[in-house]
Amino acid sequence: MKHLHKRFVTEQVKILFAAYLKGRVSSIEVMDELGIGKTQFFAWLKLYRQNPDNFSLSYKRTTPKRLIKQETEAIKEGLLFERKLIEDPALPITHYNYSALKDRLLTKAGVKVSLTTIIKKAKEFDCYLPKRRSGKAHDREVVTTSPGTLIQHDASIHLWSPYAQEKWILITSLDDFSRKLLFADLVERETTWEHIRAVEIVAKAYGFPLRYYVDQLRIFRFVQGRDSIWRKHILQTDDVDPQWRQMMRAAGIDVTYALSPQAKGKIERPYQWLQDRIVRTCAIEHITTIQQAREVLKEEVQRYNTKQVHSTTKEIPDIRFTKALRSGNSLFRPFTLPAPYTDPKDIFCLREKRMVNSYHKISLWSKEIFVPKVTLRDDVDIHIIPDRKTGTVELRFWWRNQLVHTLIYPINTFPTVQF
Repeated sequence: MKHLHKRFVTEQVKILFAAYLKGRVSSIEVMDELGIGKTQFFAWLKLYRQNPDNFSLSYKRTTPKRLIKQETEAIKEGLLFERKLIEDPALPITHYNYSALKDRLLTKAGVKVSLTTIIKKAKEFDCYLPKRRSGKAHDREVVTTSPGTLIQHDASIHLWSPYAQEKWILITSLDDFSRKLLFADLVERETTWEHIRAVEIVAKAYGFPLRYYVDQLRIFRFVQGRDSIWRKHILQTDDVDPQWRQMMRAAGIDVTYALSPQAKGKIERPYQWLQDRIVRTCAIEHITTIQQAREVLKEEVQRYNTKQVHSTTKEIPDIRFTKALRSGNSLFRPFTLPAPYTDPKDIFCLREKRMVNSYHKISLWSKEIFVPKVTLRDDVDIHIIPDRKTGTVELRFWWRNQLVHTLIYPINTFPTVQF
C-alpha cells in the first residue's frame, strides 16, 4: 500500500483527526478511511495534537537517497579486495562474505550501509557468486539439551594470512548445546600435547564435560588397517589407547568418534565463519606472525561468542550458555581430581610405562634415568609434562598409586621427541 502522504492531502487528514477528537467518528472509522493500522494512526494523531495548525503529511527523508561517491568507492575497494582473496588458491576462502565487509566498512571507514546495497554493488562490480545448493542433509546430527553434554573438538590447518610464510593449525572446542567456543588457539604444529592442553584449559575453566566428539585422527583413535603395518591384524580398532585417549580416560571424559566427514558439520560451520573473518582481517592488517594472528583470533572468538546470533539456536552462544548454567541445566562436573592424584599434571600429561632394571634405572627415549623407591623388575608409570615456555620437561614417576620421584630436564634432552 502506498504511503499516507501519497494517497491523501494534509487537509483531508486534519478534518478526520479533528472529527475524532470531537467524538464524531471512532478511531476504527478513521483507520479504515485512511487505510492504516493502530500504530500508525496514533503516531500521526500525536503529531496532529502537538501542533494542529502546522500539521503536515510532507515526507522528509532522513537518510540520503543515493550513496555519495566516497561510500561507493569504499564499497568497491572492499569488494575488489574480497575478490583478490577468493582468487588466491593458497587461502581457505571460496566465497564473498558481505556481512564481514559491512562490519568492516562501519568500523574501519565509518561507512554505514545495508547488506542489500552491498550485494547490489557486488553484482554491479562483478564481485558476486551465486550460492551453491547444499548437499544431502546429514542424518547423524547430535542434539543435546545441556551445556557439557558434548564438546565438539577439531583442528584445521590453513594459510591464515597471505603474508605468513607457513600454515598454522587452528584447534577449537565448541559446546554442542550453546554453540559457544570454549577454546580456540593457533599452533605451529599439531601434536598430542596441544590437544591435551586444549582439554585442560576447558576443564579448568568450566569443569569436566560428559563427552568429547572428535574425528578419527591418529591422535584421537587407533584404527585397525590404518595404524598397523601388519597384514594379519593382531590388534583391533581401539585395542590401543593413544596418549590423548589415555588422558581422557584418566579425566573420566567419554569420547565419541565421528562416523563420517559430514558428521563434523556443527564444528566446521564455526570453522568456516572463523576462516572467513580471520583470513580477511589478517590480509587487511598484513599479519605475518602467529602471535599477531592469535590476537585476531581472540577478537573474532569474542565476537562470535558474544554478538553473533547462531543460525540454529537463534540465540547468542554466550547468552544461551550462561542462561543454562544459571538455571542449573549443566552436565559439567566440578574440577576435582580422581584419587590418588592431587595435581592436575598427573591427569593432563603424556604417559609411558617402563620396567626398572637391576640397577634401579629405566630407559626413556635412549636416556637412562635412576628411579629410587621402586622394587626391581617392577613397572613404573611415567607422567610427562612438557613446557615450551620454560623449555623444560617434567617427569613424574608413579608406582603402586604413589608418586615416588620427580625430575625436570631441558626439553632438548629428548631431541627425537616432538612435544
